[in-house]
Amino acid sequence: MTLRKSLHLVLLLAAWMLYAGVGWAMPIANDPWDGAITPATATPSPAPGLTPTAAPTAARTPVYGYRVLAVYPHDPEAFTQGLVYQDGGFYESTGLWGRSSLRRVDLETGEVLQMRSLPDRYFAEGLTLFDGLLFQLTWKSRTGFVYDKATFDLLGAFGYPTEGWGLTHDGRRFIMSDGTPNLYFLDPRSLSRSGKVEVYDENGPVWRLNELEYIDGQVYANVWQTDRIARIDPATGRVTAWIDLTGLLPAEDRARADVLNGIAWDAEGGRLFVTGKLWPWLYQIELVPPAEPAADREQPPAPAEDAPGKGCRRGD
Repeated sequence: MTLRKSLHLVLLLAAWMLYAGVGWAMPIANDPWDGAITPATATPSPAPGLTPTAAPTAARTPVYGYRVLAVYPHDPEAFTQGLVYQDGGFYESTGLWGRSSLRRVDLETGEVLQMRSLPDRYFAEGLTLFDGLLFQLTWKSRTGFVYDKATFDLLGAFGYPTEGWGLTHDGRRFIMSDGTPNLYFLDPRSLSRSGKVEVYDENGPVWRLNELEYIDGQVYANVWQTDRIARIDPATGRVTAWIDLTGLLPAEDRARADVLNGIAWDAEGGRLFVTGKLWPWLYQIELVPPAEPAADREQPPAPAEDAPGKGCRRGD
């Protein structure tokens, strides 16, 4: 039986129960995450910091610049949380309470060609496409949804014990972020965790890893509330390069826009796309290698233990 058919059978019952508001999360057999999956309506505790998987090194991480190759319109009402390029356009997950959605978007015009709204109680987050299925995270609900790529029909749901931020895959594993320095690896068949790695550079753990994209063996991660993207070796967690996108969005468009978020890769065409939350533009860029070693930078501080989620700019 194919993965797609298996997921249809296993997840269909969970789908209508969660989406209809029964408040029941599908249990995951032999799940190695910390404790059992809790009900989808529960509010997760702040994730504690972990001991780095490898000691910070003294070598400075190179910082790449960028060159804009093309600019495309983007819905300025779209609070972009996940972005996937496929078949000449994008699948996009947009957030905010009462405004979250799954979309198919035309690249050239930015027109929303297809959309499914989520119930108001869900704040949509990361998105990935795997084996003809779309997998979408939510922020605080500890619940993810599975959709048919073509129809956006809801096929199932799955649980996880942390907040949901970013999601991508490397062809054999899902890779998920939760705002901590950790990347979690999930088995795409059982959706249980198969491993994790802590992300770090010469300054220590890198917090607030957000939207993710897997490109040529590396994980590209937006770092929330910054104009930087971390390029990460998924085997070690080491940041192999920083991409500084300062100044990408013109000053006149920043007044009502939110932060940089959204990375998509056209594997066939070799094109890299980026955008942001409530940004009116989507950019195709190419990376410019550093001319000299990167300067020292200040790492975003770890969130306080009592921090209320990720702040009001995410919609709270």
